[in-house]
Amino acid sequence: MRLKEPRIAPLSDEELTPEQAQALEVFRPGPVLNIFRTLVRAPKALARFNEWGGYILSRRNDLPAREREIVILRTGFLCRSGYEWTQHVRIGKRDGLTDEEIARIKQGAGAAGWSQADAVLIQAADELHADQFITDQTWSDLRRHFTEKQCMDVVFTAAQYTQVSMFLNTFGVQLEEGVVLDPDLKAY
Repeated sequence: MRLKEPRIAPLSDEELTPEQAQALEVFRPGPVLNIFRTLVRAPKALARFNEWGGYILSRRNDLPAREREIVILRTGFLCRSGYEWTQHVRIGKRDGLTDEEIARIKQGAGAAGWSQADAVLIQAADELHADQFITDQTWSDLRRHFTEKQCMDVVFTAAQYTQVSMFLNTFGVQLEEGVVLDPDLKAY
């Protein structure tokens, strides 16, 4: 977590305008996460954000869910987004990642135990984070394991979660009540 308190506070139900309330309906019934309670301050932006984010997290993204979560978690970790990491650890476990794999994501592509396909996903996320570009070698390695569309979805996924991490970090979105932050992502 970059900030110990929000720069832009999430809105309670009582504070919502009718337009903001409508923008959050897509998340109901159930609890509305702090990310959305914060972004709803710009309801038109939230609506468009949800469209693209919905693509990334849907079956229209050709990456299998487990592999998608590897890219998301590595991107969130590199961006030092405690909120993103925390949310997607839960999702990653649901989608087949083990506790050991999640711990190795922090170590990177060179950590022992990765398949070649998993390691190249992490390498691609690292390159996109560092240089906003995947090298020819890494692209070639990706293409050995993934279709052209899946390779595109690697880039789309890393880009989406870089953007999400920027929002979360800069706006100071805090974890939901009772959620524990990974000690490797404590506030500076």
